[in-house]
This record gives sequence, structure tokens and C-alpha cells, in this order.
Amino acid sequence: MVRYAAAATATNPEKTSRARGEYLRTHFKNMREVAAALTGEENGSLQSLKLTKAYSYLSDVKDHKRVIPFRRFSGGVGRASQAKEFKATQGRWPEKSVKFILRLLKNAESNADAKNIDVEDLIIKNIVVQQAPKTRRRTYRAHGRINPYQGHPTHVEIILAATDVEVEKATDAASTSLAGLNRRQVARRRIEAARA
Repeated sequence: MVRYAAAATATNPEKTSRARGEYLRTHFKNMREVAAALTGEENGSLQSLKLTKAYSYLSDVKDHKRVIPFRRFSGGVGRASQAKEFKATQGRWPEKSVKFILRLLKNAESNADAKNIDVEDLIIKNIVVQQAPKTRRRTYRAHGRINPYQGHPTHVEIILAATDVEVEKATDAASTSLAGLNRRQVARRRIEAARA
């Protein structure tokens, strides 16, 4: 069994499904930006995207109708007017990274289906993108020199979760009457209530 880096975020294993890809031959920096766009981790919102909305967003990115905003690895990335939607200025349409993410999302969805989790309620709980070892090649330069020509593959982990049903907080008369009291006063009230 492989250990997932994001396993700590999966609090309820029966309601979550996972998928992972290792040594994926797509750029780490592009994949990180795609994952950030899907998990909504930018702008401090942490708004989890529903799986159905993620599919439509990624298909729009493939068709160049919507953009992936590039925020962290944005050096040399051109400006795109589509990035205004995300309050950003720079963006790209990384097709290879989108292709790999779509495959992993489909795999995690079928894993959820095998666990009898309703696919319509799935949200993207977490995506972890890590650098894999660089693939080393060489390129030949002028005057007989040789320079490295490295690839930057990635490891990707996806955790999908079923949306939690919100339960309203119970309004206890006892807990509200103890509000504003220190520990000693609360303990004394409990002892008196037990005696009565």
C-alpha cells in the first residue's frame, strides 16, 4: 500500500476516494498551477471545486475558452485577458498537465464509484503536486561543449470527498447558562445539579 502525502486531510476514508500518478512527464510548475486552480487555494479562498465543475473548467481550458492563472511560477508567462476572472493578469493553457489531471480525476471518480459514493456529490478535497527526479539528457552546444537537458516530471495525488451534510448545532439550555463562567464556577454548578 502506497502512503499518500495528503492522507491526513482525508478524515473520513469511507467518504473519500484517491488517485495518484507518479513520474508524470509534464512540467511540475504547470501542474502545480493547474492543481492550485482546481483546489482554489489561491486568494486564500480554499473553495473546493465540485468534480462536475472541474471537468467543465478543464475542457474549457483545453478549448482555450478559459485560462489557468499562473501566480507562483509566473516568470516569463504572458498576460491573458481571461485571467481577469481569477483576479490575475498572467495565465496559460497547459494542455499536457490538463490531460494528466483529467485522467487522474476520472480514475479517482471510478474509485469513488467502486466504493458506492455518489459521484454527483464529489468535491476536490486536495491535490498534492510534488517534483519527481529530473530526467537527464544532454544537448550539444558550440565549441564542443555539452549542457544538461533535463525534464521536470511530477508526482500528483488527488483526494475526492463526498460533500458533508450540514447538521445544525443543538441549543442546550445547560450550555448557554454556563457561558461566561470560569472553570471553578462551572464545576460547582455541575456538582449542585448532580446533588439535586
